[in-house]
Amino acid sequence: MTSRAVVAVLWFALVCAGGPTDVAAQALPEPPRGDRRPVGLSVPRIAPLPETDWTDRHRALVERYSGDGRADNQLRTLLNVPEIVEGLMPFTVYLTGSSTVPARQRELLILRTAWLCGNEPLWATHAARARAQGVTAAEIRRVAQGPDAAGWNAEERALLQVADQLYVNSSVTDATWAALAARYDEHRLMDTVETVNHFTVLSMIYSAFGVQPDADTPDRLPTDVPYRIVVPDRESPLTAARLDPLEGTGIAVTRTFARHPDLAQRRGPRARYINSVSPLTPRHREMLILRIGWDCQAEYEWAKHVGTVGRARQRGVDPVAVAEGPGAPGVADFDATLYRLVDELYRDAMVSDATWAALTVRYDLVETMSAVYTPSSYRATSMSLNTYGVQLEQGDEGFPELPRR
Repeated sequence: MTSRAVVAVLWFALVCAGGPTDVAAQALPEPPRGDRRPVGLSVPRIAPLPETDWTDRHRALVERYSGDGRADNQLRTLLNVPEIVEGLMPFTVYLTGSSTVPARQRELLILRTAWLCGNEPLWATHAARARAQGVTAAEIRRVAQGPDAAGWNAEERALLQVADQLYVNSSVTDATWAALAARYDEHRLMDTVETVNHFTVLSMIYSAFGVQPDADTPDRLPTDVPYRIVVPDRESPLTAARLDPLEGTGIAVTRTFARHPDLAQRRGPRARYINSVSPLTPRHREMLILRIGWDCQAEYEWAKHVGTVGRARQRGVDPVAVAEGPGAPGVADFDATLYRLVDELYRDAMVSDATWAALTVRYDLVETMSAVYTPSSYRATSMSLNTYGVQLEQGDEGFPELPRR
């Protein structure tokens, strides 16, 4: 059990005993659990867009991103909002076909991420792709068994550890980073981390939307392998960057990703949808971004969205209320719904039926899909910031001190 899980358990015990609580402990949600596999839906919440409803724009997107002109359930679900396809798919295509990670290692990372998130369609798709790259059926099963299973070499074990640590701790330990840095150059290190992070995004989105595996991809998550994730306790935040931002103008995160121009270019549309295209109000957008930054304890992300990037207070957002979360005194009902949405995606890689129902009472289809997309994407950003050690800049406002209630 991680130290943050202990905090959550102790807080729950205090509440049950009627004792005093510290809002800081209360506001940090239970982290992803290593003994409870996320469970997906057996029916879609958002139906794949039928081909009879496709416009020329839809057909062009399928042609561009499917490879063979056929759209699977994953792509057809996203086609309900073409702008979301344009936000997610450039990075997906890069990571699955153009990154510096060799095909075998790439598929191991994606399969482990799908297993961690309990995502059936991604497992089904990438089990088939892994076999095409020479990964055996026994090795695919061993991915579910995890990095401690016998048979992995040192490199492969470290790759699976990266996935586990990012999922549970939103960061990577010094020892695991050093193990990969001894083998990989800078671009491959970043491509490795971003593969896990982006497929965590896709897993959360597909699970929340209820995307189902396609009939022609028969592989399913092994039900006879126990769900067990063992990671070290999360280490203290880095006080120096592992990857120094390039010299020049602009904020540190932009200059950090600029160390890998190909990756940065393909990654850009994912955030651009949120900040320039999404129909969510700026207030709701910043609430979602700040809450996932708080959950992941990504202080740089928090600082920028309280400050110069998100300007949260100018959008009517109280950062302390965001940190206190859905149980804060006086929180409005729909604000609490948005905080629960984020907390469930963070903890469960999924959205509960109750939260989905509350969300869809207020939001239309495009807003609902955007509300899931936003914290999912910024969870990946949080994991990147923590792992690369992007440091606060002059004038940044860090995490607040929360009042005792």
